[in-house]
Amino acid sequence: MSGFGRVVAGVDGSAVALNAARWAAREAARRRSGLRIVYADPTTTPVLPELPGLHWPKEHREQVREQVARCLDVAASAAREQVPDVAVDAAACAGSPVPVLIDESRAADLVVVGDRGFGGFTGLLAGSVAVKIAAHAKCSVAVVPDTGDPLRFPVAGPVLAGIDDDLSADLVLAQAFAAAADWDVPLHVVHTWEVVGLDLKWLRSRLPSEVVGDTAVRFVAEVLAGWGERYPDVEVLRFIGRGTPTTELLSRAREAQLAVVGARGRSGVAGAHLGSTSHKLLHHSPCPVLIVRAPEPAGSA
Repeated sequence: MSGFGRVVAGVDGSAVALNAARWAAREAARRRSGLRIVYADPTTTPVLPELPGLHWPKEHREQVREQVARCLDVAASAAREQVPDVAVDAAACAGSPVPVLIDESRAADLVVVGDRGFGGFTGLLAGSVAVKIAAHAKCSVAVVPDTGDPLRFPVAGPVLAGIDDDLSADLVLAQAFAAAADWDVPLHVVHTWEVVGLDLKWLRSRLPSEVVGDTAVRFVAEVLAGWGERYPDVEVLRFIGRGTPTTELLSRAREAQLAVVGARGRSGVAGAHLGSTSHKLLHHSPCPVLIVRAPEPAGSA
């Protein structure tokens, strides 16, 4: 795998975050890497983050630190129960969740979070931490959904890969093929197209539907070329059709154990950090979503 190899899981004491730590342990074992579990502890700063003029009461600070330590112990134990041989270290890090996890992402191959923490309710959209980490982390991000009570995540079914006509196709396929091969499951590759709307590369709005469809088939064949030789044992099914990528991916995610997409798609604009498809998937996907981003060079901002 690319990057630094380490998997980082962010926890906050919530049940969905604990489930994310379990999923992260399984992913760390698959990648043959270590797992680092972090809790953003605001008491390590001298003042209340929301009220800069007020200091933490000493008793409150000590109580919170004890709770953080217990949370980390529980998360580490849950990760080891999920995968007994995984190497786990756990740490309380100074600050609030988003800056802590973004900082951790600089030396990681993958950051894993639950789709919502405390204050989230089943059925609502993903929480702000998950959205911000997915948008701004320096490496790939996996978001594990809150699947209700009891919390669980799928461990069967195919790997789903959403590919587009942008430069992220190879990054997505590299992650998706590796996961499908390691889990010995099929890979479902999804590519959709629409005649309505502007596509700057193919100008689909000006082409007949059958021409666009043929172009889409050729595109998928081109981006998949060579992957079969590298992963001869992975069964690949192609799903190419007219429609929106979000609708097709969400439909097929019901039977999948992982959906893999790029951070940005064909409609992305310069300066955007998260494309509309990946953004909608992390809100609504019933299975974990891996948002692939090439690791930034060390020392980059």
